[in-house]
Amino acid sequence: MKTLVVALGGNALLQRGEALTAENQYRNIASAVPALARLARSYRLAIVHGNGPQVGLLALQNLAWKEVEPYPLDVLVAESQGMIGYMLAQSLSAQPQMPPVTTVLTRIEVSPDDPAFLQPEKFIGPVYQPEEQEALEAAYGWQMKRDGKYLRRVVASPQPRKILDSEAIELLLKEGHVVICSGGGGVPVTEDGAGSEAVIDKDLAAALLAEQINADGLVILTDADAVYENWGTPQQRAIRHATPDELAPFAKADGSMGRRLWR
Repeated sequence: MKTLVVALGGNALLQRGEALTAENQYRNIASAVPALARLARSYRLAIVHGNGPQVGLLALQNLAWKEVEPYPLDVLVAESQGMIGYMLAQSLSAQPQMPPVTTVLTRIEVSPDDPAFLQPEKFIGPVYQPEEQEALEAAYGWQMKRDGKYLRRVVASPQPRKILDSEAIELLLKEGHVVICSGGGGVPVTEDGAGSEAVIDKDLAAALLAEQINADGLVILTDADAVYENWGTPQQRAIRHATPDELAPFAKADGSMGRRLWR
C-alpha cells in the first residue's frame, strides 16, 4: 500500500473571519473528514494540519491571565497539536470502516540562526480590521501584516530541518494507523532540545515528512480556491494551470502561498 501525506490548512479547519469556537471547527472538520476517510481506506495516510488561527487564540488566552507568566509559543504549539489532533481523531474514528487513528505530538528541529527570526511573516490568530492595528501593536507588542483584506499577527517561521519523531510516525503507518502528526508545522526545537518562539509552516513540515518517510505523494489543501497573483489587491488573478517554471517566480513571495511552491 502506498503512503500519502495530506496537509490540511488551519484556515480550512476554520473559515476566514469565522469565530474560533469548537463548534465551528467540528463543523468544518466534518466537511473534510469523508474525503480523508476515503483516502485512509486506500493509502497509508499521514495528516498534517495547520494551527494558525488556533495557536493565535491560545496566545490571546495566555496573555489574558495576568497572574501567571505567559507560556512560550512552542508550548502553545504543542497544546494546539493536542486540541486539533483530538478533534480530527474523534471525527475520523466515527467514519465507517476506518483504520485506527493516532495523534503524535511531533517535534521538529530548527536552527536558532535562521534568518526568519529577524523577519516574521507567519500568520497566526484571528483576522482583524486595519483600523485595529495600532491598538493591538501597542497593547501586545505584535507585528501585524495584511492577509487579503484583513490584518493578522505574524511570528517567525524558520525552516524545518529534521522531524525528530519520524521513526515513530513511520512505524505507526506501517502498522496500519492513520497518523495525525506535525500539527501546526510541529513544535519548533533547536538541536540542544530547547523550544523556540516560532511557528513552522505546516506545508514545509509536510513536505519534509513526506521526504523522511519516503511517501509516495503529498497533497496540500487550503481554503483558497487557487494560487493567486497579486493576492488581496484589486489586480489579483487566479492561476489554475501552470508549469513549475511559470510558478517559480512566486515561490519567494511573502505570506502563506509562496511557501506552498517549491522548485
